[in-house]
Amino acid sequence: MKFPTPHTLLQIAKLINCQFIGDDNFPVLGMNEIHVVESGDIVFVDHPKYYDKALNSAATIVLINKKVECPEGKALLISDDPFRDFNKLTNHFKPFKASNVSVSDSATIGKNTVIQPNCFIGNNVVIGNNCVIHSNVSIYDDSIIGNNVTIHAGTILGGSAFYYKNRPEGFDQLKSGGRVVIEDNVDLGALCTIDRGVTGDTRICEGTKIDNQVQIGHDTVVGKKCLIASQVGIAGCVIIEDEVTIWGQVGCTSGITIGRKAVVQAQSGISKSLQGGKTYFGYPAEEVRLKLRELASIKQIPQILEFIKSKK
Repeated sequence: MKFPTPHTLLQIAKLINCQFIGDDNFPVLGMNEIHVVESGDIVFVDHPKYYDKALNSAATIVLINKKVECPEGKALLISDDPFRDFNKLTNHFKPFKASNVSVSDSATIGKNTVIQPNCFIGNNVVIGNNCVIHSNVSIYDDSIIGNNVTIHAGTILGGSAFYYKNRPEGFDQLKSGGRVVIEDNVDLGALCTIDRGVTGDTRICEGTKIDNQVQIGHDTVVGKKCLIASQVGIAGCVIIEDEVTIWGQVGCTSGITIGRKAVVQAQSGISKSLQGGKTYFGYPAEEVRLKLRELASIKQIPQILEFIKSKK
């Protein structure tokens, strides 16, 4: 997430009332999670296990809960609670804005686009040309919809990321200030839910077709010309490369990559990254020929036990 205008390190430190290490005028251009940071961004870290990853990332400003040696060319914001202060910055730069109308005055709707009754189109939403948005669709603030997109009834774009910190008093949610981006020629089935990025984009790329009742988590990128069947659940920060096929009721853990032209058969569970160009099945999902041989071997276990018993 880039700020509307560049800020200085001093200005950001005053916003969250924290100490800093670096020049007062050190440029701060935005804020992002670790997997999408760029030069000029703030990244936060609150556990020693991840200090090195944050300090050595592309981010040039690190919001951290301990004074450490500042890498050359970077600046530090020292906070007793980086999670809380990252939320403060999100609330400052991307505050929630209520909308009391079905289609926000700040939304842009393209030519020949049809919006059926009972839809909600939020603030700063952009919808391209020749789209059909069926009834009871909700498109939250800042979402971008391309041309020739069809969205079926009951689908929700832009819900908050499922991202929480466990505190003694209960779970504390990391605020979401990112977007959902749907590129050209995408079809979304009924009752799908696609969460916005925490600070970046959740993106469905050109030509992808998604069936009913599919959940896609925050900051996930689905490539071009993918097919995703009903009741698939994809966690946050997943990269699905082009022309991947995922059949019904597949579950996918966070932070992994599914390679180009991979096929994942129904009711599989994806627990690690998968290479492209192969077909997978089972839990954990493995190449289908290997998995089927394993299942065949398991069926033979009773016979093997009976054979062993007969030899005693």
